[in-house]
Amino acid sequence: MKKFLAVVLMGVMMFALSGCGEKSAPKVEKMQELTIGVMPDVDSIPFIIAQEKGYFKEEKVNVTLKPFKSAMDRDSALQSGNLDGAISDMLAVAFAKEGGFDVKITSLTSGSYKLVAGKNESATSVADLKGKDVAISKNTIIEYVTDKILTEASMSDTDLNKVVIPQIPTRLEMLQNDKVAAVTLPEPMASIAISNGARLINSSDQLDINPGVMMFTNQAATEKEQELQAMYRAYNKAIAYLEKEPQENYIDLLIEKGGFPPSVKDSLVLPKYKKATIPAEKDVNDCISWLKEKNLIKKIYSYQDLVLDRFVK
Repeated sequence: MKKFLAVVLMGVMMFALSGCGEKSAPKVEKMQELTIGVMPDVDSIPFIIAQEKGYFKEEKVNVTLKPFKSAMDRDSALQSGNLDGAISDMLAVAFAKEGGFDVKITSLTSGSYKLVAGKNESATSVADLKGKDVAISKNTIIEYVTDKILTEASMSDTDLNKVVIPQIPTRLEMLQNDKVAAVTLPEPMASIAISNGARLINSSDQLDINPGVMMFTNQAATEKEQELQAMYRAYNKAIAYLEKEPQENYIDLLIEKGGFPPSVKDSLVLPKYKKATIPAEKDVNDCISWLKEKNLIKKIYSYQDLVLDRFVK
């Protein structure tokens, strides 16, 4: 009898303990919101598609996209805490680190940057632009690509008269109004300029360089890890959509939601989008070398200082 009671008591205790264990099991918390800065360029398109096609919602992550017209405004918003991350470039990441603001590259983007001459400009090569006004945004990916184009043509950055115009639409407008001989623009603005008579001189595609990246604050990368993983799953769904869907089926959506002018409808040239991946170490090191040569940063940052590889491969 005593043995029977002992068995019964033991069973009751085990049941009670298992019940307590169930109550103390951690609950799956609702994902936090991600706020991402985007620019009027083709890097932003997969994010717009992911938002409008419901891929973020499918992955149960709430993503807010905030548009900016200049890199300066975007970076100010990031450093003031209004953004978790942004479509950006390797240079901006290094500048932030230099200023004591901890950000990380989490993936490449698929941007394209082109040096184009005005429709009434006679230049057909980089050499023809020597001594002429060329509009850029200073100390950004735009100037970096411009300098790479000059190097490829055996020219230096002092061979052009660089006119600093931070806002992308204003830069395009100055070219179309013959205020400058040439400009360096991201897509789709470069395609708009070309469709209006501008002439392609050279591009990041032709040089096979791609310094465009996604960057997030280290705080967001640490505290919102599952959100970033969900965001990238949605991003890759958008890439798959762009690979198979005819452009005419979503071009109106991009004009409406992406801040692209209606004139892009017949001229937009999209890059060959790839699923999210981390940048090559050489590309990061090349950007850091350029910054150091121009005395824009004091410290040489390593690949590991700038890149997080745990979200994509």
